[in-house]
Amino acid sequence: MSKREQLKDDFLENRLIRRRLALAALFIVILLSMVLGRLYVLQVVEYEHFSTLSDSNRIRIKALPPTRGLIFDRHGVVMADNLPTYRLEIVREQVADLDAILAQLRQYVDYSEQDLKRFKQSSKRRRPFESIPLRLNLSDEEVARLAVNLHQFEGVEINARLTRNYPQGEHAVHALGYVGRIDERDLGEVDEIDYAGSTHIGKLGLEKFYEHELHGTVGVQQVEVNANGRTLRVLSESPPIQGNNLHLTIDSRLQRVAEEAFGQQSGAVVAIDPNNGEILALVSMPIFNPNLFVNGISFENYNQLRDSPSRPLFNRALSGQYPPGSTTKPFYGLAGLESKVNKKDQETFCIGYYQLPNEPRRYRDWKKEGHGHMDLNGAITQSCDVYFYDLAYRLGIDRMSSFMQQFGFGEKTGVDSTGERGGLLPSREWKRRNEGMPWFPGETLITGIGQGALLVTPLQLANSTAAFSIKGTRYQPHLVKSVEKIPDYHKIEIVSCVAGRYDLLKPKNWEHVHKAMVNVVHGLRGTAFRISRGMQYRAAGKTGTAQVFEIGQDNEYDEETVAEKLRDHALFVSYAPADEPRIAVAVIVENGGHGSSVAAPIARRIMDAFLVEQS
Repeated sequence: MSKREQLKDDFLENRLIRRRLALAALFIVILLSMVLGRLYVLQVVEYEHFSTLSDSNRIRIKALPPTRGLIFDRHGVVMADNLPTYRLEIVREQVADLDAILAQLRQYVDYSEQDLKRFKQSSKRRRPFESIPLRLNLSDEEVARLAVNLHQFEGVEINARLTRNYPQGEHAVHALGYVGRIDERDLGEVDEIDYAGSTHIGKLGLEKFYEHELHGTVGVQQVEVNANGRTLRVLSESPPIQGNNLHLTIDSRLQRVAEEAFGQQSGAVVAIDPNNGEILALVSMPIFNPNLFVNGISFENYNQLRDSPSRPLFNRALSGQYPPGSTTKPFYGLAGLESKVNKKDQETFCIGYYQLPNEPRRYRDWKKEGHGHMDLNGAITQSCDVYFYDLAYRLGIDRMSSFMQQFGFGEKTGVDSTGERGGLLPSREWKRRNEGMPWFPGETLITGIGQGALLVTPLQLANSTAAFSIKGTRYQPHLVKSVEKIPDYHKIEIVSCVAGRYDLLKPKNWEHVHKAMVNVVHGLRGTAFRISRGMQYRAAGKTGTAQVFEIGQDNEYDEETVAEKLRDHALFVSYAPADEPRIAVAVIVENGGHGSSVAAPIARRIMDAFLVEQS
């Protein structure tokens, strides 16, 4: 037996091998147990968590913006609708290098620095998985050019959306208002969930006031996407609900007539139904095209509108505050009769000026040589200032302010729009509170002819005239006649509300003033007699001229030499038919000069269109 064979021990060798196999098996069992344990945790214990993560990679939740409600005039003419457009949108979480993508996109679609700025602002307030528009209203050529190259751009989408459109263009813009892109201030005022996916919101006018009706309810869509984020199929959908439609009190044809009657002049017109407060026309001139604002107005266009001396963006009908001039004389005339300070046949002798007792200052009449003996009828018909200086002195500011307040002067009308101002009705308390000064008798005189601190808005003046025309009942004016609820298209009528009422102490007093206002239009000496030629109905009215600046005691006003922006405002208020009013109109023409020759013809054109041409 060799020495090598003597040293070999089979038993020990076999035992060593068995130990190694056992250790290897144990190691394999341990590893397998760990794998199985981990699989149990993943598949059973944490199933819901990882299933959710898996679905979130595969499934996307998309907000479906609702279609904005439509706006119609009182006869069904479309004032605001929605047009289909294509938008270039980006989902940030699907884009690896946003700056590179934006640079590449310029090869196919032109977008401005303003577009880019809006995109970045929207990115800050939108979630990463939401689509953010870079360019709105793409042309067909841009859509085609981009579509064939869209595979190069991860996270870039071309989406068809509905965009607000105003088919009447600039007409009725100050009544309708407009929509614009949602900004930070807007998001602070709305529920972000309700506006998920929405890019526009009402900014002014009816569009803003009735935003809660027009916007609609957002929908939700679950879609399956691939690894690149492309939509493969729709898994489920809860469709959005369209916003409600508005049917206005505005007559678009009458609105257009009023706008055209102004020509190139600046000012405002409000026509209202005295019997229910429905606004038939609301005009502020000049006007502008609201479509410019929908998808973001350019800096150049906005600067043009903002810096224009004629201020087209300013809503004169609701926000403009003007001295009413002689249009308030019928109200003060009625106040004198109702308070028994004056009688209808009581006369004042007009010599062309008025003086307070023991005061040298002369308060001049518009007619330098004077009107002679004037009673109430003649004073309103011929607009005698001296008569109303004297009446105001005897009434006193306290009675004047109290009476005018009952017809809505000095307060907002509560119209369903934005930007309304309340005018100013001066009183002793007002002056003491605001200027820390006592009230002087001379201020009472100039208030009596609609000058001084007294200010009105065109809407306020029209509404007060409407209240006067039906003997004291004042309705809250409104622009919406009914709301058409979606999806059943059920119309809910807007109920006319009485905002105030003046109860006549003696109806005959109103008759006396009313007769004088009819004489203003139809009397041979009436200041608006010229507009009555060929008139097929009887109207009542009152002309007015409001000074823009104070004229010195010894100075004369020469319209030919005064700069246009310093010329008097021309005013006219009226209602017709005189005995059964269906329309009340207030016209203010800025720097127009005389109410009789400038403002009254505009009112005549509006009343003709409403009472004659449409019947």
